[in-house]
Amino acid sequence: MISPTAWPAEAVWEQVFPLLPDFTVEVLPEIDSSNSELMRRARAGQHEATLLVAERQTAGRGRMGRVWQSQPGDSLTFSISLSLTPKDWSGLSLAVGLSLAESLHPDVGLKWPNDLWWQDRKLGGILMEAASMGGRSQVVVGVGLNIRPRPADGLNTPPAALTELLPDLTAPACLARVAAPLIKTLLAFERGGFAPLQTRFSSRDVLKSRRVHTSDGQVGLALGVGASGALRLQTDAGVQEIHSAEVSVRPFPVEGLSP
Repeated sequence: MISPTAWPAEAVWEQVFPLLPDFTVEVLPEIDSSNSELMRRARAGQHEATLLVAERQTAGRGRMGRVWQSQPGDSLTFSISLSLTPKDWSGLSLAVGLSLAESLHPDVGLKWPNDLWWQDRKLGGILMEAASMGGRSQVVVGVGLNIRPRPADGLNTPPAALTELLPDLTAPACLARVAAPLIKTLLAFERGGFAPLQTRFSSRDVLKSRRVHTSDGQVGLALGVGASGALRLQTDAGVQEIHSAEVSVRPFPVEGLSP
């Protein structure tokens, strides 16, 4: 088993270098936010493909401004910065989630648009950001995965942890599983978009065929995602497509599972 301090930086680099010759891997013991750091670099004109791992984040961020707390060993938090020029950006966060889930465990599900779930509990999240400088588009993909159980911190339901599925997993071992496949997925997305991944996403979709409610007041039956990655929702007014990742979606509780 990999020691908690032995990060597989060289092994990840060796897997990715043939695809991205300018690729670098960095591991920092502490930073405000790995996403914030790579966004600062992008705005300063640094476009090298970079994987930045933070053992501890003091100001980690999740989607919609939520705080992501990160302590050494309890979570795996990292960000990837790449220059990408896909024809359509729609569904990128879904592609990221699918890559992570497939690298982790058959029972890891996906909750549209940015979360990994297990037994109706959040296992991890994704934060997508982009910067355009000098005609180039730099995307920063931030990933936070719960390795060990942690307090609910005021949440109605305690978060899930990967050690519930993989008891011996450490943060470095988790990085070794997910990093290279994720970068390969990002490059494949640039070429083909989300549509080739739609069926595989559907097999892990935790919202499909469940009644859900949204932060903008809609209630309906989730019908899955379309070829562009939009969530399809059967409502009293007909089938609606939700494209904006700023809309939060929650399923109604299933009997036997926590709300």
